[in-house]
Parts: sequence; C-alpha cells; structure tokens
Amino acid sequence: MEKRLEQLPKLAEEAKKENLKYFVNLRKRTPKNLDYIMQDLHEKEFAKTDCLDCGNCCKTTSPIFIAKDIERISKHLKMKAADFVDTYLERDQDDFMVLKTAPCSFFDESDNTCFIYDVRPKACSEYPHTNRKKFIQITELTVNNTFVCPATYNIVEALKKKVPYKYNEKKTRR
Repeated sequence: MEKRLEQLPKLAEEAKKENLKYFVNLRKRTPKNLDYIMQDLHEKEFAKTDCLDCGNCCKTTSPIFIAKDIERISKHLKMKAADFVDTYLERDQDDFMVLKTAPCSFFDESDNTCFIYDVRPKACSEYPHTNRKKFIQITELTVNNTFVCPATYNIVEALKKKVPYKYNEKKTRR
C-alpha cells in the first residue's frame, strides 16, 4: 500500500485533466442510473480495499465538522462543545470547521484506526462519497479525492470504462 500511496499523487495528476473533462461531459448527459452504477462500483472496490491498510485520508486531510458532529463528539469526549472547538478545530478559508492538525487528532497511526470511530464526523463516515445519491453533484470533490484515496482513483477509472464518453470530433465537409 505504501508504494501505491507514493504513486497516487502522480497518477491522479496525470488523470486530472481527463477526469475533469469526463465529468463535465457526463454532467451534460448524465445516465439515469448513474447513482446505481456508482454504488455498484463503490461496493466492488471496497470489497477488495480495506481502509485500515491505508488511512491516507486521516493522515493528510480534514473532514468538515458540522454542528451535530461537534455536539456528538464533544459529548463522547466529555468536553464542552466550545472547549472541543478551541482544542481541535479552526475555520478554513471557506468558513468550514476543520481540524487544526494533520494527521487527524483522533487517528492512531500504529494501526490506522480512529479513537472516535463510533461518533466520527458525518464527512468521515461518508468518505469518499462515491456511493452517495446525486453523485453527479460532487464530481469535482471526487476528482480531488483521487489524490488522497486509492479506492476513489480506482472507482473513477472503473466508471470511465463502464460509462465511456465518446468525444465528439467535429466533422469537416470537403
């Protein structure tokens, strides 16, 4: 897995332009069954991918913490919500509450587990969002996630094969 994680940024960068173009075109002609296709690809990928072998999302990025997350986690940690925010969170440039540090404060690097797994943020429990309803709305996020999550990269590559986009080349008359 370590070698795959080393290669991932380069692979994702090489595919980024193609992926962005693919999703722009897919948005123009979205298959009615896209969510079902994505759910199937997601299930197949995670049948062979164990997040505990990777943990790259927890090592490198922060989820967004919504108010319900903050209340639930602070209660679990027996902290006041304001103290939890002061200790662990900050507002990012988009005005979202995110972790102050990476890797995640609740991540155990020895075995890639989470200290607060049962009460983790919604963004963590739904990551990498590839099986979400109305998937077409989060394609830009998905392209960004290909840089972090090897499973997301694999799912996008599988989608491009399952639902190929045929580039319309302009035909010229002679």
